[in-house]
Amino acid sequence: MFEAGELKLVLLRLLEDHPRHGYDFIRELESHTGGVYAPSPGVIYPTLTLLQDLGYVEAIASEGAKQQFALTEAGRAHLNEHRAEAELALERLKQLGAENNWFESGPVWRALQNLKAVLHDRLSSGADKRALLDVAEIIDEAAKRIERLDVPAKDAK
Repeated sequence: MFEAGELKLVLLRLLEDHPRHGYDFIRELESHTGGVYAPSPGVIYPTLTLLQDLGYVEAIASEGAKQQFALTEAGRAHLNEHRAEAELALERLKQLGAENNWFESGPVWRALQNLKAVLHDRLSSGADKRALLDVAEIIDEAAKRIERLDVPAKDAK
């Protein structure tokens, strides 16, 4: 999902807006991708610890049990040096959500899940080569038929 070092920059960029706790980052990144990607706590918290060790973030007092983190001056300076990379990574997340938004719900999503389940069921038991070729032919034919559909453009009214 992220290139080397990008998650650190994205977290710093999100902290620029306001202090956050770990689950805020998870929800925010999930929101950026339209629900397609949500990092696990096992990814977020070690990264926050690293950022804290580097002096880029600090834990601040907060109500409740959740520890909040805030950007330090060193973190702000590092972010400013790498702002273009951070913004590019965030934009890529938003684009991922936009590209995958079309099948997020509805009949196409249901059909894709059904196809996935049937393929797993039929092929996981070790189908022979002829069966695999038949399945590939059916999927190719479906793709061709979908390609030929006359689907109006999203902006057309």
